[in-house]
Amino acid sequence: MPDALTVSAVLPASPQRIYNAWLSGEEHAAFTGSRAEVDPSIGGRFSAWDGYITGTTQELEPDRRIVQAWRAADFPEGSPDARLEVLLEPDEQGARITLVHTNLPEGQGPGYEEGWLDYYLKPMVGYFTIFH
Repeated sequence: MPDALTVSAVLPASPQRIYNAWLSGEEHAAFTGSRAEVDPSIGGRFSAWDGYITGTTQELEPDRRIVQAWRAADFPEGSPDARLEVLLEPDEQGARITLVHTNLPEGQGPGYEEGWLDYYLKPMVGYFTIFH
């Protein structure tokens, strides 16, 4: 049975600002601290963390929602892509980002949950505090 997880945080930036940064290779690299390339269109390919993460963007709702087919280099051979949904909602302090990650290889969910918190959400708070 595939794993699934949901993580969320409030960031000190608008939903539009976060949406645009997620879809910018330059800014994605800046908030993660690792090389990223992003074609910001539906069907566009992306990579993050020096190629450890790759996939394609499947759906875009400007300033609200991004859906990506997502996989990591250490997925077991033959496993399908996971699905990442990035949800953005206005909040008094900026925006709430919620990451819904489904269809992960069985047993890998807890590691990715920790990874999203440590390597994305926490650094994004700092990045958007400085570069809002």
